[in-house]
Amino acid sequence: MASALVLLAVALFDRSEVWPTVTFSAGALWHTAPFVLFAVATIAYVKAAGAETLLSRLFEGRETRMIVAAALLGGLSPFCSCEVIPFIAASLAVGAPLSAVMAFWLASPLMDPAMFLVTSGTLGLDFALGKTVAAVGIGLLGGAVTMALKGSPVFADPLRAAPQTGGGCCCSAKKTFSGKPAWRFWQEPARRETFRDEALGNLMFLLKWLLLAYLIEAVMLRYIPAETIASLLGGDGIWPIFLGAMVGAPAYLNGYAAVPLVDALLAQGMAPGAAMSFVVAGGVSCIPAAIAVWALVKPRVFAAYMGFAVAGSLAAGLAWGALA
Repeated sequence: MASALVLLAVALFDRSEVWPTVTFSAGALWHTAPFVLFAVATIAYVKAAGAETLLSRLFEGRETRMIVAAALLGGLSPFCSCEVIPFIAASLAVGAPLSAVMAFWLASPLMDPAMFLVTSGTLGLDFALGKTVAAVGIGLLGGAVTMALKGSPVFADPLRAAPQTGGGCCCSAKKTFSGKPAWRFWQEPARRETFRDEALGNLMFLLKWLLLAYLIEAVMLRYIPAETIASLLGGDGIWPIFLGAMVGAPAYLNGYAAVPLVDALLAQGMAPGAAMSFVVAGGVSCIPAAIAVWALVKPRVFAAYMGFAVAGSLAAGLAWGALA
């Protein structure tokens, strides 16, 4: 509906731009399609094999090892925060350290195979690698600070009395498999069905968000003066990076849709550091990821989660700006 409304608005105010907007969006989708299809197949395979059960091993052993493992897996795995709520809730209930869970929660919504492929296909491999490093880094930051302050009032007794559930998650509600992963999933009818459902669900999810994002990108490139973006988010120094983080944190609902928007902003003069702070802050605080955290922990722990998001996004923006 939102995509249709964008086209309707263009048709009402500037009819001659309807076809260029459609062709721009279709071309961008076509360019991204190989990355999307590969990512969709990967996620469906992991779900059908039941590889989510491997997450339980993250929360065993020494706390420092758990933090590092959680940050790495959160930044590299195809699991989003809301998808693994059952595993994290069970781990917290049996005494898993909040520090490791925080590391996973911070890193998980920022990067996964689908996000990496979409980002590298649109913004370049360097930016995708930089965001991956930022995802792991912010996870390590949040985990280390949580571990250091675990005796403080902020992190004491972190769980809600009755965990809530919320809508808006990108993940399937289909029941996950338990036990050991079955890598040859095609031998079981239920797993084949899961593969089909996950592939179709994630394909539709990615396509609808990317279509909307590419339509908005086309409109931005056509109607927002480049000098306006350059004056607000361009140039050197910490101000564009800070503004990128402050705008990014509440600005978007979905990280995949943010990639084309950032591409348009960069084309109009957005500073590279501001672009990185925007996607990092927005990724951690996007509604699906935030709901996952809010569902299980008390507001003070959620506030700490958001604080880590902003601090980590500023650090990532400064580092990327210096490298760029």
